[in-house]
Amino acid sequence: MKLYSKFLLIILIAPIKVDAQTVIDITQGSEDPYRLAIIAKEGNQKQTQKVLSIVSQDLKRTGEFYIFDNKLLLSLPQTEEDIEYREWRLLNCDFILIADIQETVAGIQLSYEIFDVANKEKIRSSKVYGITDRFRQLGHYASDGVYETITGIPGIASTRIMYVTQTSDSKSKYQLFIADADGLNEQLLLRSSEPIISPVWSPDSSKVAYVSFETGVANVFIQEIATGKRFSVINKKCNDCRFNEQISSPAWSPDGKYLSLTLYQDGNAEIYIFNINKKLLTRMTNHYGIDTESKWSNNGRKLLFTSGRSGSPQLYEIDLRKLNKRPKRLTFEGNYNAKGSYLPDDSGIVFVHRATNKFQIAIKYFDDNFVIPLTESKMDESPSVAPNGNVIIYAITENNQDILAGVTLGGVKFRLPSASGQVREPAWSGFLN
Repeated sequence: MKLYSKFLLIILIAPIKVDAQTVIDITQGSEDPYRLAIIAKEGNQKQTQKVLSIVSQDLKRTGEFYIFDNKLLLSLPQTEEDIEYREWRLLNCDFILIADIQETVAGIQLSYEIFDVANKEKIRSSKVYGITDRFRQLGHYASDGVYETITGIPGIASTRIMYVTQTSDSKSKYQLFIADADGLNEQLLLRSSEPIISPVWSPDSSKVAYVSFETGVANVFIQEIATGKRFSVINKKCNDCRFNEQISSPAWSPDGKYLSLTLYQDGNAEIYIFNINKKLLTRMTNHYGIDTESKWSNNGRKLLFTSGRSGSPQLYEIDLRKLNKRPKRLTFEGNYNAKGSYLPDDSGIVFVHRATNKFQIAIKYFDDNFVIPLTESKMDESPSVAPNGNVIIYAITENNQDILAGVTLGGVKFRLPSASGQVREPAWSGFLN
């Protein structure tokens, strides 16, 4: 890892809205999408249509839904009694969504109902509350409810993503952004003249941790989203910390009390656990091979990490419930397996896998003995798994441009091209509602 000898200028700002956006573009949808009609009730139809437009776009962006053009519908039912299921079957419609907005003392309320055409029944009736003129948030929450009702998988439209951009501006060349899951509503957290890497969300998504080179070596910072307040993990309050060490690859424990980190001591990279409140470090690995890129299991019982101890980068696992337990090797197929993360239910891992000359995003379930490649590019990097476990976002290089891309476990693929330079290091938040 390259060292930077001079003190580096960094400008920290509170979150603000910016114009550059990274917007999802579906490149491969489902071959058999759910066919949905979305209908606004009469009354506050203008406001309702604003929210339903967001719901429609959220569902289209999953690549799993076909949304009917209302001009082609035979009728626009306002209640369950108005629905003639026979005519909807003629349109080959699977589901009907009927919604309207009401003003309340606290803000706005979206009420919606979902009807299953094949079974001729109502399958959901819900109310979502929001702030007046905050239609995007209201629409995202509603679309998550619709998505989960129809697919059985929690929706992620109301979650957020984080990523690093790189531009030609020497004073603010690297920028750390967060945005809605669709790439809109982008906010700037940090700008720096030097690299920002490995950003990760805290379990409650109120804070982030990342690596900055602003002091001349790699160091980990924790930053609050709402206020912009931040602090360096390695500081004078940290017991047994040396200030010339490089520290990288932060990962939060599920309870938010610890970070697993990579520290370069004695010229070698090892995995440590850092107690955030007590400022204590505990060493977890001790091997002449490089150990790095640790991630916690979602039950907090294990650590996944990349190690070169077998001669090539492979994924290993430490059982935190057992003292002095030797790390267990998890990957054997391919000559490069790195940057691993657990699936939300801990049933498997997602990682960067190389077989022949391709670096692909792959998945391996613990009940299986084989690796499943999910992508086909030659240089895919930095996978991050959505909290519903169904979508993976990652970094690619396409036409000499660094952008973000994504794939679902069902095979839907998308791109997030940006107008603000190179985009790398994506990270998905947890559920926010």
